[in-house]
Amino acid sequence: MKTFSKEIIAVLVITVAIAIVMIVNSGNVAAASKVYVGQNVSSNAQVSMDQINHSSWDMLLKKYVDHNGYVNYKAWHASSADQKALTAYLNQLSKANPKQPARNNAKLAFWINAYNAVTVHGILREYPTSSIRNHTAKVIGYNIWKDLQLVVGGQAISLEGIEHQILRKMNEPRIHFAIVCASIGCPRLLNQAYTASEVEKQLDVNTKDFFSRPQNFRFDQQNKRFYLSSILSWFGTDFGANQAVQLKTIAPWLPDQTVQNAARQNSVRISFLDYNWKLNDQANLGRVAERR
Repeated sequence: MKTFSKEIIAVLVITVAIAIVMIVNSGNVAAASKVYVGQNVSSNAQVSMDQINHSSWDMLLKKYVDHNGYVNYKAWHASSADQKALTAYLNQLSKANPKQPARNNAKLAFWINAYNAVTVHGILREYPTSSIRNHTAKVIGYNIWKDLQLVVGGQAISLEGIEHQILRKMNEPRIHFAIVCASIGCPRLLNQAYTASEVEKQLDVNTKDFFSRPQNFRFDQQNKRFYLSSILSWFGTDFGANQAVQLKTIAPWLPDQTVQNAARQNSVRISFLDYNWKLNDQANLGRVAERR
């Protein structure tokens, strides 16, 4: 029996090894190597984030993104000129030197725009696709959040790095309602670029918009229960150390005085809504609930 078990194990090991070799040879793991966007810029040509112009990104957003944050990926994908324009914008971002002094709002706007632009670029590379989750391999293969990396100031950083190593450390929880992972469950992709002069207003507007949508927030007054986006579960500590603090933090962004008071009083129970990973594609319009 022991001999038989060893034979089975040996066969399994060989089978797995062959499968891995076949996958690698087939090119399916080609994307597992890092994919870099942007460009290497010599140190003497790098500038402060205050000097980065986001107007080209703004024009692309206005052209391809609607008021609800849905993207016309099909049209964007079909336009080689506008795909090149996005590449040129990413190259522009590479000129920033994170070590040079810059206003905090300029840094905030820069990294939010960078996250969103790299994500859109990543989806356009794969389009047509139904979800970003099709491109987030756990073990073998390409993971867009880890492997797609933007070169900034000579250093490459992934989407995960931008989110967790930079934006979350800026102690601004509203970033969770600004950065968009190309999914319907995300906050809307604002159809304008974030800028240093407007970022405070833009964050506030988009955060209030987020909580105005029933896919992200609902209040069952009879049963005293809040239904919240899973974002508030995954990143709850960014809003406070416990439920009472977290609800107090989000209270000003909730739709009306009744729910704001319930949040401030911590007089509700919490349930988290299922996250919709379907692509935020204009082709999906009419298939999901929008506003109340």
